[in-house]
Amino acid sequence: MSPVSSVATAALLLAAAANAHFTLDYPLTIGFSDDNEDIAPCGHFTPNFSSDNITDFHVDGDNIVTHLYHSQGTWLLRATLDESASSNWTQLLPEYEQSGLGKLCEPSVTVPSSWAGSNGVISVAVNAPDGILYQCAAVKFVSGAATTKQSSCSNSSSVSVVFKDDANLASLLNSTDSSTSTSTASSTASGTASSTASSTASSTASSTASSTAATTTSASASSSAKSAAASRVGSSPSLSSAFAVGLTLLGSAYMLL
Repeated sequence: MSPVSSVATAALLLAAAANAHFTLDYPLTIGFSDDNEDIAPCGHFTPNFSSDNITDFHVDGDNIVTHLYHSQGTWLLRATLDESASSNWTQLLPEYEQSGLGKLCEPSVTVPSSWAGSNGVISVAVNAPDGILYQCAAVKFVSGAATTKQSSCSNSSSVSVVFKDDANLASLLNSTDSSTSTSTASSTASGTASSTASSTASSTASSTASSTAATTTSASASSSAKSAAASRVGSSPSLSSAFAVGLTLLGSAYMLL
């Protein structure tokens, strides 16, 4: 990498640090946008191996350095040989939680040795208080282990780390990434669920109303029919009434005898 590129990258990182969620200090990030850092898989940037700064990354162990500007976050380190950074992710370390804002260095991160000689993308994601945030580095995987530690590879005194499972981060390993904001995805899912619930409620209400109306109409019709039948019985002499009148007349005739 040329001195001009190094200076430009350093300037980018300094500007990013002034107002950031987190920065990827090593390997070199392909780009940083604080406002778009929640867009997977690379914070709204797409790897371009013809123009990006390509970092050699040793397959048997190399540094990954991050700087978190939140008091807590859980990290996922993953990599792929897919130069578009859209699929086939391999997890490099179990998820781990950082407490305390500041710099954190993983000094000896390994990747499959068979990757040596290939281009690839290292993606760093952190589940922070404001959602999952992303940064990527375009790398050339090389054989062996790094023999020197990067000058940036150190831990801030306020930082502590423990391994901690994170289902949201783990799900990224099986996903096909596209330039989608996690908040947008959540909103879309919420909107879809809301729309589905509304549609279901509407259909249920309509069905219930229809069923109720049909039942009410049927009951009303049945009640009307019963009332009409009762009315007809009341307006004509019944057989039992006629028989009773006949017995009365017969009794009167017997008394006269």
